[in-house]
Amino acid sequence: MAVGPRDYIDQLLVRKYGDQKVDNSDLVAAVEPEKMLSAMKDFSTMHRNMVTLDNKLKNFCASLNALAVQYRPSRMSAAY
Repeated sequence: MAVGPRDYIDQLLVRKYGDQKVDNSDLVAAVEPEKMLSAMKDFSTMHRNMVTLDNKLKNFCASLNALAVQYRPSRMSAAY
């Protein structure tokens, strides 16, 4: 994947705006970083707990199904 202007219009735009300096220091964050990180931590903790619970439930159901299974002799085993 190439980086840079591909056609004539892109080249002109690069020449026009290439020397422009942008200063976005006056922008104020809509959400405080500490609150955002706290929310992300809470979400990841909840998701990890849900995955753990899901794995435990799958293991329990698999063991319950293994206990409830009833084996019947097949026709192939009767031939031997």
